Amino acid sequence: MMNKSKASNNAKTQGAPVDARKEENIKINGKTVKRILGLFGQYKLRLFLVAVFIIISAVASVLSSIFLQTLIDDYITPMLETGEDLFAGLFKALATMACIYVIGALSGLLYGRIMATVSQGILKTVRDKMFSHMQTLPIKYFDSHTFGDVMSYYTNDTDSLRQMISQSVPQTISSLVSIVAVFFSMLRQSIWLTLFVLVFLVLILKITGYIGGKSSSYFIKQQLSLGVVNGYIEEMINGQKVVKVFCHEDKAKEEFDDKNGVLCKNMTKANTYANILMPLMNNLGYVLYVALAIIGGVLAIQGVSNLTLVGWNTLTLGTIASFLTLSRSFINPISQVSQQINSIAMAMAGAERIFTLIDEEPETDDGYVTLVNAVYDKNGEIKESDKRTGIWAWKHPHGDGTLTYTPLKGNVVLDDVDFEYEEGKPVLHNISLYAEPGQKVAFVGATGAGKTTITNLINRFYDIADGKIRYDGININKIKKADLRRSLGIVLQDVNLFTGTVMDNIRYGKLDATDEECIAAARLANADSFIRMLPKGYDTVLSGDGSGLSQGQRQLISIARAAVADPPVMILDEATSSIDTRTEAIVQQGMDALMKGRTVFVIAHRLSTVKNSDVIMVLEHGRIIERGSHEKLIAEKGNYYRLYKGVFELE
Repeated sequence: MMNKSKASNNAKTQGAPVDARKEENIKINGKTVKRILGLFGQYKLRLFLVAVFIIISAVASVLSSIFLQTLIDDYITPMLETGEDLFAGLFKALATMACIYVIGALSGLLYGRIMATVSQGILKTVRDKMFSHMQTLPIKYFDSHTFGDVMSYYTNDTDSLRQMISQSVPQTISSLVSIVAVFFSMLRQSIWLTLFVLVFLVLILKITGYIGGKSSSYFIKQQLSLGVVNGYIEEMINGQKVVKVFCHEDKAKEEFDDKNGVLCKNMTKANTYANILMPLMNNLGYVLYVALAIIGGVLAIQGVSNLTLVGWNTLTLGTIASFLTLSRSFINPISQVSQQINSIAMAMAGAERIFTLIDEEPETDDGYVTLVNAVYDKNGEIKESDKRTGIWAWKHPHGDGTLTYTPLKGNVVLDDVDFEYEEGKPVLHNISLYAEPGQKVAFVGATGAGKTTITNLINRFYDIADGKIRYDGININKIKKADLRRSLGIVLQDVNLFTGTVMDNIRYGKLDATDEECIAAARLANADSFIRMLPKGYDTVLSGDGSGLSQGQRQLISIARAAVADPPVMILDEATSSIDTRTEAIVQQGMDALMKGRTVFVIAHRLSTVKNSDVIMVLEHGRIIERGSHEKLIAEKGNYYRLYKGVFELE
């Protein structure tokens, strides 16, 4: 089945709803947090090691501060007061402190490296889940979401999640462990000074809570508006030629400025609050530092007894110096946690969007009839084969355990079909038609008449509201979608080529096709001659959707891709519209050979491509208003006659 992704674009022109992805509020709930924690499940051992290293790093930081008291009271002060030679002990103490610093630094390095591997492993899992689930989504999902917004899931949202996992979470945990460790260390040094710190902390938390809350809300809005901007940029890049042709540059810039303005506003406010938080916390920390130094000095001078967790003692110079260092070690982690809250909020918004994509309802498939290789036995009965035979059959299991096989012929019947993309806005009304094997059925009519919609329903890109569609006498709802689409070949007006060789792009229609089969398909589509003129022939690497080829050459490769699949039913949706008249005459012979013996549905705007159809359906506003052969419709002198005599091209 060829160029499925382009079918969504055609569906959009038929009235499928497109979600503009306007900015809306995302509500982060406990379920999102739980699902993020679930991603860490396979890394339990590594996370245990990270926790150990974080604790060691935090303890090392606290010990270095406490050790300062020992250094001053036991070595420096005695040497200053008595002149006693304590250098040996001082050097030993300094060496011990150096070892503590080294252990703390190594622990920080190790948990940082481990979290880097954990975060990348989790992101790989998330991307795999998103991409795998995206393959199961129905076409209507991509009709209602801009491609740029979908890409934003894989770039901005996953990157914000990476930053949270690799940096914000470890730093927050490390800071919390440090806060707890430092708090008890301060109580061990002086309960009086600790009480003052707690009073001051209430003021800090009030300020940071207000600023952090404002910042977080704007970071969430930033993620949403970023998706909108990315979606618009993607649209403009894809349609840049149209923008140039219709001199739409100024309007495009105006619309982009509006969307970018919203993003700028949200990012500015988010970063304004975020950027003032850390300096404010630092300055408050300095205020606390000065206040503690004054209060500690007054208490020491007044000879106030110092209450600690281990009892009463004297408030010494070493105690005050150690407590001042601990106060910095207490405030800094709090400011770091406040700062990381913004990154966590942004990551949670990204995670919410990612999980929203993963939770999208996949395309349902209740079919049980499958397509199998078949062979006729001596009695002329069809049987299943485990080898490729070139003969296909529908395998139909029954409730009693028996199996029946229906030869795949390509008989398609639409019986009184109604359809609507949006409830209350019908697109097709009472469509009835039949196409026998080998027949060529053409659809003509204005844009929006429902031509492409009919072919989308045959593919089951959308399910019908009422009526039935039968394929070889089987309701297509009973056929597995993958098997149904495998039996159909589609050539669309818009061609999608993929990065790879020309041979790879042709083989896309049948992955197990040999080189000889691909070359034969190219010859059938009259593409062989120009392919051999490429620098490396069939091994020429295409990139950028085949940008080095003309539109006609790209379409010829697309036709060859459909030919190698060798399906019994072909859908040609404006397949030759991008090819000039001279090239079309060359291609038409290959197209006729490709269509020979197959059921073919043709949507075309050139009358030359529909004149030789077995039956022509004229559609208007979702209804078939005329049907018959070219000669019959000309004789009736209706809409088709007026189009033909007026030499109008059908849209």
